[in-house]
Amino acid sequence: MHTLVIGLNHKTAPVEIREQLAFQEDRLQLALKSLRDMKSVLECVIVSTCNRMELYVVADQLHTGEYYAKAFLESWFRLPKEGFAEHLYVKANQEAVRHLFHVVCGMDSLVLGETQILGQVKQAFLTAQQTGTTGTLFNALFKQAVTFGKRVHSETEIGQNAVSVSYAAVELGKKMFDSFSGKTILLIGAGKMSELTAKHFHAIGANRVLVVNRTLSKAEELARKFQGEARTWDELIPALLKADIVVSSTGAKEPVLTRAMVEPVLKKRRSPLFLIDIAVPRDIDPAIHELDQVFLYDIDDLNGIVDANMAIREQEAAKVRLWIEEELRQFNEWLDTLGVVPLITALRDKALAIQEEAVLRIERKLPELTEKEKRVIRKHTKSIVNQLMRDPIVRVKELATSPQKELAQEMFVALFALEKQLNAEQEQEESDSVELPNTAALASGNA
Repeated sequence: MHTLVIGLNHKTAPVEIREQLAFQEDRLQLALKSLRDMKSVLECVIVSTCNRMELYVVADQLHTGEYYAKAFLESWFRLPKEGFAEHLYVKANQEAVRHLFHVVCGMDSLVLGETQILGQVKQAFLTAQQTGTTGTLFNALFKQAVTFGKRVHSETEIGQNAVSVSYAAVELGKKMFDSFSGKTILLIGAGKMSELTAKHFHAIGANRVLVVNRTLSKAEELARKFQGEARTWDELIPALLKADIVVSSTGAKEPVLTRAMVEPVLKKRRSPLFLIDIAVPRDIDPAIHELDQVFLYDIDDLNGIVDANMAIREQEAAKVRLWIEEELRQFNEWLDTLGVVPLITALRDKALAIQEEAVLRIERKLPELTEKEKRVIRKHTKSIVNQLMRDPIVRVKELATSPQKELAQEMFVALFALEKQLNAEQEQEESDSVELPNTAALASGNA
């Protein structure tokens, strides 16, 4: 068996490509079944978010599995592969597993260490489980990956501290206010950055929002998102009197808040004024910083916080990379023990067949046996067989992770004469396999 991941993300494909290969949530189960029904595919999970689309596949043949997974994308989205093939990445076996561990930790995300992807991968796995497209391998792998992702986010700071300008403003605010409950935030300008910053403050309790903008309709539109109030540009000074936090991002060429405007306001206030200038050119006159009871931060201050926090995340990422290698080692050990399952199954089948044949001979020789006596004989002979098999099974599992695993498995097969059982199983698998069809035939619908 081979593990594959075939996908694209924000690093390999622009949004116009990603949006064409995004799975609709209400059709995801149907997509999973369609992918699993492709030749060579044994198990599958589909992860589809705004920044990535990934098919995780267990295939009986490596190249055949990759071929049919790509053919599935072409068929499902009704797109010629030439339109997206160059944006796809393909990772197999060890690299595929390592990639999944990176993804659940946020190590492969647009924002290093973000936590949302962990929940998205978990949901993708649960959906595949419910649909019946996972089996022994993916049930173990995805459970381990999700557990590992939770550990990373609880035991490291890879997802902590602001790495966006808008959230860095909140971190600064936390140093000034013990609580944001009941605080008023004033937005000067109704652009995207103002909205993002307000969203972060609003989420932690700053529930009174005022929006001042030169175009009142835009101010009203943004204010509605936070159950706030819009003000005309002429009402800027009265709004300053009410505000605890001011976020300015207007795109004006000259400062919209000058020292001469703010100084009289401070004389009428009883509390400090927290000013955040995220505009370039700056909206707020730097001279305001000289006034008492004013805390002014501009874009460079915020970027400094972001850079420092990103450095912390990078340090944590180095630690997580080492942890990933340990997780990979543990998974490989489990995978190695999975490789001896056919041997163990063959031994059990042979031993139980011998036990069953012996019981039938006893019953033929002793026809006077009651049903109860037959059950007792069957139970105890099976117990003897299980006890005899226990130690060999334990030892072959232990040796499965040793450097001599191949030799140990060969000796196990020879010692218990399991060639017949294993050959029968292999012949059955080969009879179920198919040859790779002609690419042109598949594209034309004749495969």
